[in-house]
Amino acid sequence: MPDDPGSFRWRPAALLLIGLLCLIWGSTWLVIAEGLDDLPPFTSAALRFALAFAVMCGVARTFRRREGGVSPPLRLVLVAGVLQFGVSYGVVYWTETRLPSGLVSVLWAVFPMMVAFLGHRFLPGERLRLGSWLGFVLGFVGVALLFVTDVAAFGPAAVPAALILLLAPAVSAVSNVAVKRYGERVSSVLLNRNGMFVGAILLAVTAVLTERDVAIRWTPMAVFSIVYLAIPGTVVTFGLYFWLLRSSPVHHLSLIAYVTPALALVLGWLFRGERIGLDTVLGSLCVLAGVYLVVRRRRRVRT
Repeated sequence: MPDDPGSFRWRPAALLLIGLLCLIWGSTWLVIAEGLDDLPPFTSAALRFALAFAVMCGVARTFRRREGGVSPPLRLVLVAGVLQFGVSYGVVYWTETRLPSGLVSVLWAVFPMMVAFLGHRFLPGERLRLGSWLGFVLGFVGVALLFVTDVAAFGPAAVPAALILLLAPAVSAVSNVAVKRYGERVSSVLLNRNGMFVGAILLAVTAVLTERDVAIRWTPMAVFSIVYLAIPGTVVTFGLYFWLLRSSPVHHLSLIAYVTPALALVLGWLFRGERIGLDTVLGSLCVLAGVYLVVRRRRRVRT
């Protein structure tokens, strides 16, 4: 990779890297579900970020020199660690013990819309146009359709679980907007490393309090899930994403929001026999079309 991220332009290499991000992030939903067959959710998530933090400690010095940026302030680390890594991933892991991985990924796909809405409110120049508001309506229709069909099919307890899941993209959106507003000159490598440590501690405490008597089976799949989710699924993906975010147009990176949930749906169907019916397809298309309308390239508005 070039030392100057500004010299990296939208070209086939960037497309390949974004494709790699889609492939890894699209597969993480399935791998989480596979790991949860043997590990309780908060324990699994805590181990993931503890290992990711340990790896980041080893690579942070080299990558920070290439990236630049100042050390993140404690308040920003706490926001990213508690919201982005602790609460958000804790909710996702917990929900995947109750709902299929593909359905969870599609419901989580409203994240870009939440970021756009908060950006409209709190970030200068991030105003939404009429088409974006129509995207919110379409996305809401898609989520509602999934709730009354796919979610409801799993029984009365599934609806509250899906509602709790929506907390995950909401708090992640708050974290992303806070980092964008207050962390412009902050090293993303250090912010992620320190945030992972905070998230791992929060998840570990939650695991001790709620999973003390839950059985843990150290199967090969359990070990693989932690290693895969920690290194390719966290260290590699977050490093690539934030590096590309500094060097490629944001609307190009929005491709990830469309491809990842679709890939997660297919992988869940192929490897875990998760249902994909016509209602699933229609609801997912509404959500993804809504995301497209919200995050598509738009002119910045001067304020």
